[in-house]
Amino acid sequence: MLITKDLFYIDGQWQKPEGSDVTEVVNPATEEPVARVAMGNGADVDRAVAAARAAFEGWSQTPPAQRAEYLDRIAAGIEARTAELADAITAEMGSPCALVKPTQIGNPLFTFKEAAELARTYHFEADYGKTHVIREPIGVCAMITPWNFPLNQIAGKVAPALAAGCTMVLKPSELAPLDAFILAEIVHDAGLPAGVFNLIVGAGPTVGEALAAHPQVDMVSITGSTRAGAAVAIAAAPTIKRVAQELGGKSANLILPDADFGRAVKGGVRLAMFNSGQACNGPTRMLIPRQHQREIEDIVIKAVEGIVVGNPKDDKTYMGPIANRAQYERVIAFIRRAIDEGARLLIGGPERPEGLDKGFYVKPTVFTDVRNDMLTAREEAFGPVLALIPYDTEDEAIAIANDNPYGLSSYVQSGDLEHAKRVGRRIRAGHVELNGARWDQGAPFGGYRMSGNGREHGVWGLEEFLEIKAMLGYNA
Repeated sequence: MLITKDLFYIDGQWQKPEGSDVTEVVNPATEEPVARVAMGNGADVDRAVAAARAAFEGWSQTPPAQRAEYLDRIAAGIEARTAELADAITAEMGSPCALVKPTQIGNPLFTFKEAAELARTYHFEADYGKTHVIREPIGVCAMITPWNFPLNQIAGKVAPALAAGCTMVLKPSELAPLDAFILAEIVHDAGLPAGVFNLIVGAGPTVGEALAAHPQVDMVSITGSTRAGAAVAIAAAPTIKRVAQELGGKSANLILPDADFGRAVKGGVRLAMFNSGQACNGPTRMLIPRQHQREIEDIVIKAVEGIVVGNPKDDKTYMGPIANRAQYERVIAFIRRAIDEGARLLIGGPERPEGLDKGFYVKPTVFTDVRNDMLTAREEAFGPVLALIPYDTEDEAIAIANDNPYGLSSYVQSGDLEHAKRVGRRIRAGHVELNGARWDQGAPFGGYRMSGNGREHGVWGLEEFLEIKAMLGYNA
């Protein structure tokens, strides 16, 4: 039976959209629809923004400690509905059940708890001589989020904005909105004042750009493609609002000659294929010392052969399907183009994985002898595709890592941590992971160049939603 989501959450109530358009949410493992969801229009944007604007005065003046209590209740609601959220995310975008709870839900839960703690401990005011400096909420925020880590990306915006005292309109991806509806129910049950949090669904070129252009929106925070980020920035420019963008990536993974190849290469392969390669920070360019190329290629093949691709409801599955048909077709086209431009296919390819005749499944695919001027090395596949790029010297490897339009993440593998640190300092990226470091959810996350601007998580994520006011003579 299809789930029906035909109401939006606006001004503390579930309300009928102005338009009549609907979209189907398709389970990528079965290619069958699982939900029908209403699609909004400009009139819905106006209603949601008006509700957020009306709620701003009261919410912005709510003491931070009280805002923290609401965040605590939202976190408790997420914990209580973990199983339901996990089922929704697996159904809407195919994340394997073995990964969905620790990553797709565990990380957002951490973010809400962290935001509550920041609301309690952050110094929103401080004296500087005779001047008193106040950090206050920026205002009404529009939040545009993607389908690959749907709840995680929502939490990275909603939680710190609530802690800061902002009100908001959330537009999740229309391809994977079910978790957002559950979050709206959690927010409602937490007793958040009406209008502080609003949820509407719609297409980027209509609802997304209407939010970005809206004169009563003070800030837009978007996670998505570089193309989408540029469109939002253009729409926002006439009203001179703040735009925070977490966009694409083509991250380099430098395997230095003194690294433990068995550990570093296997770990790099699995991380590149994590979430079916649908991660903007995935290490999709593996830079390998040419003198060890054959040895590393053998390790890569074994690592790929150990990846279980299949039904996301199977606990043994590491890699589920691509999240939707359009992205599946883009990934297959990317693989075919890589073959055509001369990259040597090491393992995988455009054919379906054996035994998986239904669903948007792609073989984990690795190309070798890739040059950094190839499109295979420069463009984001956003799928399980890894490029091996040989290098001769360390300086050449660093130059290759930096020779890319993106600058989101990078990875350095060395047998000597001090060596890895020196190399990491030379890489132009917002996020550098050394020697397989575990993901730190509290660290600042964001990129350079075409990977966007602004940072999420930790105190840096909170400060994205704050303005700075200087009150001169306050301490005269």
